[in-house]
Amino acid sequence: MIAHSRVSARAVAPRSSARPARLSTVKPQALFNFGGAAKTAEPSTSEFYNFKVKDIDGKDFKLSSLQGKAVLIVNLASQCGFTPQYNELQALQDKFGGKSFTVLGFPCNQFGAQEPGSNRSIKEFAKSTYGVTFPLMSKVDVNGPGAEPLFQWLKEQKGGLMNSDIKWNFSKFLVDQDGNVVGRYGSTSSPASLEADIKKAMA
Repeated sequence: MIAHSRVSARAVAPRSSARPARLSTVKPQALFNFGGAAKTAEPSTSEFYNFKVKDIDGKDFKLSSLQGKAVLIVNLASQCGFTPQYNELQALQDKFGGKSFTVLGFPCNQFGAQEPGSNRSIKEFAKSTYGVTFPLMSKVDVNGPGAEPLFQWLKEQKGGLMNSDIKWNFSKFLVDQDGNVVGRYGSTSSPASLEADIKKAMA
């Protein structure tokens, strides 16, 4: 008899040596930052630090050099009824200047023509009369089409009564340690009265 070979009814599938691709898994903390696993984007730098002005000697002064400091910006005049505020401004500089704070003074002749002198004479007056050690900038306009761009920006951040124009000499803007404008004060606000706000801006 002729022997018939038996054929298995079950087909044998060829084996593949390649393993199936693994699905990638995303850990919840990567999505929701649990446990600090995912890094968050760094905060953007304040526009304040992008400005560059001229100091009283005509040299470039980059406001980026003030990062980490609270700054009190004041438009100054040498022949004004508020000129004695220089004393209180310097007192603030003496008290907080070593604690991440500075006054920044900008002479301006737009109000009653009470700052008519040259940068050199303004610097000599401030230092000899009031012992000023805080940085003084070159004389600027703070209102109108020729206003210093920094002051245009300050006024956009903190508008004034009726309109955003600065009203008189010794107006003040307070900028916190992150470059945000957190306060605006008129001429009649004495520098000494701002101590509490300055401390908050330094925190």
